[in-house]
Amino acid sequence: MDLAHLREEYARGGLEESHLAADPFTMFGRWMEEAVAAGLHEPNAMVVATADASGVPSARMVLLKGYDARGWVFYTNTASRKGEELAANPRCALLFPWHPLERQVRVDGTATRVSDDEVAAYFARRPRGSQLGAHASRQSRPVAGREELAASYDEVAARWDGDAPVPVPEEWGGYRVAPEAVEFWQGRPGRMHDRLVYRRSGDVWGTVRLAP
Repeated sequence: MDLAHLREEYARGGLEESHLAADPFTMFGRWMEEAVAAGLHEPNAMVVATADASGVPSARMVLLKGYDARGWVFYTNTASRKGEELAANPRCALLFPWHPLERQVRVDGTATRVSDDEVAAYFARRPRGSQLGAHASRQSRPVAGREELAASYDEVAARWDGDAPVPVPEEWGGYRVAPEAVEFWQGRPGRMHDRLVYRRSGDVWGTVRLAP
């Protein structure tokens, strides 16, 4: 397989300064609506990149569960690798890879834990299977095999049998990533892509164009 020749010529459109909203949250909302309307598979899937206290990086896909002018929110096991890394070093980055639209959105920012009330409200809306799975899986910890996971799930399902409410696990919560910079990337022919970045100065957002 000749990977060096696997490439696409991007030609769906461009991104001009006149297309930008006044702030990155409104702009992100526009692009998210277009990603949903285009039928993209899990348009709220994003790469979350973290680093530990010594700077060793790691990245994984996580689902975005909300955003507003305070930042982007996701939920996870707080004792997982990403949870431990965010506790030691809250600086992180997000990436939305919307390949069919020839677009990316990058967020550089700092993560803080969301309130217990927000966590409880979101957890209550999760499918019951996901609620039970949050209790059954000690995320990022070694397991002997699928049998161990299945046994743990069955034990949890028996503990909260029937319609008994499933409580929020102790090691489970949410993070809000407050942005310092948000980049909107649109593919262009000849690899002359558009890269427009919002950067905050106090309470004011300015934009700058970067070379592709």
